[in-house]
Amino acid sequence: QVQLVESGGGLVQTGGSLRLSCVASGRTFSRYTMGWFRQAPGKEREFVAVITWGGGTTYDTGSVKGRFAISRDNAKSTVYLQMNSLKPEDTAIYYCAIAKAPMYVGRTPTAFDSWGQGTQVTVSS
Repeated sequence: QVQLVESGGGLVQTGGSLRLSCVASGRTFSRYTMGWFRQAPGKEREFVAVITWGGGTTYDTGSVKGRFAISRDNAKSTVYLQMNSLKPEDTAIYYCAIAKAPMYVGRTPTAFDSWGQGTQVTVSS
């Protein structure tokens, strides 16, 4: 059974930084694309970033590119999201997700079949 556990969220001031972590279990982590999504109150879940099994990365170009960085440590079965220069509009619940098949690449929610419980990120102005 796949399990994803996020951590690292919290309250931070505008311009601050946070690093989110997500530990995965139940699959051969190194073979799977991992993603980060977020959902703000009253809004749909949106794509933030993805990292493939090979380390290739893609970001939402409109809002986070240049400020956020996704990375992975296959030895620890962990994916990270480093968030810098945070803005109030980054406030959301952040979810990590694992792709639905080995070596599958996608950036829409349907490309992922297991999700963490989410971690709250709040950026104060």
